[in-house]
Amino acid sequence: MPTVFQWKGKNPKGRKVKGEMEAETSDQIKQSLQRRKITPTLVRKKPKDLFENVKFLQPRVKETDVIIFARQFSTMIDAGLPLLQCLDILQSQQDNPTFKKNLKKIKESVESGETFADALKKFPKIFNELFINMVAAGEAGGILDVILNRLSAYMEKMAKLKRQVKGAMTYPIITMIVAVIVVAIILVFVIPVFSEMFADFGSSLPTPTLVVVAMSNFTIHNIGYIIGGIIAIAFLLRRVYANPKGRIFMDELFLRLPVIGLLIRKVAVAKFTRTASTMLSSGVSILEVLDIVAKTSGNKIVEFAIQDVKSGISEGRSMADPLLESGVFPSMVCSMIAVGESTGALDTMMSKIADFYDDEVDQAVKNLTDMIEPFMLVFLGVVVGGLVISMYLPIFKMAGAIS
Repeated sequence: MPTVFQWKGKNPKGRKVKGEMEAETSDQIKQSLQRRKITPTLVRKKPKDLFENVKFLQPRVKETDVIIFARQFSTMIDAGLPLLQCLDILQSQQDNPTFKKNLKKIKESVESGETFADALKKFPKIFNELFINMVAAGEAGGILDVILNRLSAYMEKMAKLKRQVKGAMTYPIITMIVAVIVVAIILVFVIPVFSEMFADFGSSLPTPTLVVVAMSNFTIHNIGYIIGGIIAIAFLLRRVYANPKGRIFMDELFLRLPVIGLLIRKVAVAKFTRTASTMLSSGVSILEVLDIVAKTSGNKIVEFAIQDVKSGISEGRSMADPLLESGVFPSMVCSMIAVGESTGALDTMMSKIADFYDDEVDQAVKNLTDMIEPFMLVFLGVVVGGLVISMYLPIFKMAGAIS
């Protein structure tokens, strides 16, 4: 049985290189390296990972790992390398141990006679239905290098879209968390110090100060209940979102929100048209495309709208009419899709719509960030500033009385 060896050496230019390779003996590794004009300096058996079988301790395969894999695979296939050799090279160069192990299993499956797409199906957490269906179409059409190139380009654009949305949401969430922590520290640790000092004043305190002191006392005496309530609300929201009816209600609510709803719609349109364009141009049937796009939409209302389109096409209708009836997709998008259907260039038209909505998402994210920043600054200023001023009011009152 082949053993995994770790090796280090120097290439013809004198640069240090290293990697891993499977072989029966270390001599085979040295001979292989010498054939590649690498002078080996160290060859040893790879030490066993004690936590190899503990899944939650193994590194996760990231989206960027899959994107790089598809891009490199496309280049190798285009250069004329056989499929198995490509898998062997990519496995040996892979730094992520989880992905490396999975690539080895994929290679073994292909060696046993399975298609590349069937081998990928065994790892649904790494390769989604879109990836697998496009690879199957590429294998059937003999254009696997073109398909993988399209896939990597598509995944890069989707990753960029995801980063934009996450970036827009991260700032307000972090700001709110910081605000809550700052207010909690002031109420629990700062206000009690002022309260003890005010107890010796012997005169009535201003109303804002009394309100803040009462808030402080309530927070101190009920801190456990407050933390428990926050955890319970978070758990309840998670359970609601996990329930099918709750998920539908929440997704519809998000779509109806004034600014965020518009952003979600634009992201949905960009994702739908980009995915459909990529798959249609790769030879995947329209019904399969709609089925996969619906499952990967990320919003139940959008998913139902796309499923209605699929049902309509099955009954002989066009794609544009059910999309317009759903109320989720803008009329301009439906009109452009109708033109694409009538001219037989649906994939090209959808690609143009996706490019347009990528820019629209950029602008929507910028507008959302520009709107949130002043709002959060005012919110922090009013809340924290209000607490501080309320505690200094008795001091100003006392100073006025003395003067």
